[in-house]
Amino acid sequence: MRIRNMLAYAVVALTVASCGTTQKPLYSWYDTEDAAYTYTKRQTEKELERAMQQYKLVITKQTGQRGVVPPGINAEYGYLLYKAGKKDEGLTLLKAEMETYPESATFISRIVKQLEK
Repeated sequence: MRIRNMLAYAVVALTVASCGTTQKPLYSWYDTEDAAYTYTKRQTEKELERAMQQYKLVITKQTGQRGVVPPGINAEYGYLLYKAGKKDEGLTLLKAEMETYPESATFISRIVKQLEK
């Protein structure tokens, strides 16, 4: 009986202890999802500026566990910059997406080729 009770207490203690650990997320997203969604729905200058600020924040202040920009962020921000008239800056970010995530090169390289024409 005593061993069974001790074993039960040990299992409960381990279960409670494991619940208290928090894992740092792989990436910091800040408010990018909401800003991008709002800009998609209401394509105003104000919403464009807000979305661009959020993308820039994610790129410059990445505090996630991996320490790199999340997949797709460079490409999305680069495309917004390109559409806003900052073509060189936009193309640079699109190319940075391919460097950071080589698996995206098949798709992003086609976009870059079309934009460079």
